[in-house]
Amino acid sequence: MLKARAAGLSIISITDHDTTAGVDAARDAACAAGVELIPGIEVTAVEDGRDTHVLGYFIETASAPLQAFLEGQRADRLRRVADIRDRLATLGCPIDADLILEDAQRGRSVGRSQIAGALLEAGHVRTLDEAFERFLATGGPAYVPRKGATAAEVIRLIHEAGGVASLAHPGTSGLDHRIPALAASALDAIEARHADHDADTEARYRRLADSLGLVVSGGSDFHGETAAHRAARLGVVTLPPDDLERLRRAARGAH
Repeated sequence: MLKARAAGLSIISITDHDTTAGVDAARDAACAAGVELIPGIEVTAVEDGRDTHVLGYFIETASAPLQAFLEGQRADRLRRVADIRDRLATLGCPIDADLILEDAQRGRSVGRSQIAGALLEAGHVRTLDEAFERFLATGGPAYVPRKGATAAEVIRLIHEAGGVASLAHPGTSGLDHRIPALAASALDAIEARHADHDADTEARYRRLADSLGLVVSGGSDFHGETAAHRAARLGVVTLPPDDLERLRRAARGAH
């Protein structure tokens, strides 16, 4: 939280993949640092056989239906990590996945980023980006598709937890054709502002959101200083106050 404050942020949201553990752990630190913490999550759904990330903001982290669903998500992450480990072994690039699997069993959200780190540590790649390019990207030789709920089901769960649902980083997902249907399934927002969106991309998604009656969210997608996604920097991508207020109003709506 001190890093967030030093970056000039007064309001942040922690949206870890398929877990709210980071939100619960950060509450006291946020209060001490004078930072407003918006409870959030990034849930992985599956659309057209591809990962589709749905952000939830202003959620009740103790929601029983949400937590039960997340237990299933974490179990599938364990399966996926083990399957990717086995594929890498057959490709002649074995990794030690024990620590990754132990972290998952302790409740940490694990996935391809941690496997990329294991590939780097084992000397099979020179960079984290290379790990994705050679092995882990969608369609890569070690890629294992996720099994999971549809985006519409995830949106419903987020609403049951009192939150608003936003489609994450649409400019990188290749699922623009699905956005109207997701809007019909009560999607609330599109993450138009993102580290991987240039000004034209943001403007395009703002227009799309407006045409569908959706609001806009935004975030840095910051995964830590050592994460594979190094383009994102804490505090570089922020959400204008007017957009945040629209998100707040959406959260106060009757879901």
